[in-house]
Amino acid sequence: MTNRVTYAPQDFQKMCKQAERDHESKKLVVLMDRVKRQIAERENRGLTTAAQGAAISSDTGLLRLPSRSVPLER
Repeated sequence: MTNRVTYAPQDFQKMCKQAERDHESKKLVVLMDRVKRQIAERENRGLTTAAQGAAISSDTGLLRLPSRSVPLER
């Protein structure tokens, strides 16, 4: 016969609340990681497209962006 641990109702409620807080914390950490990854991807994508689309003018030596680089074109 096994010994079962019986928790008092108050302890069980406290444990449930703590488990909910832990779960919410884990979800928050996952969400923050996802947002950081998306920001990094956007920055990397922006750097690669700017480097690909940019042209250096031979007479002035300045960096010229493509004509379709209007940020709020929509």
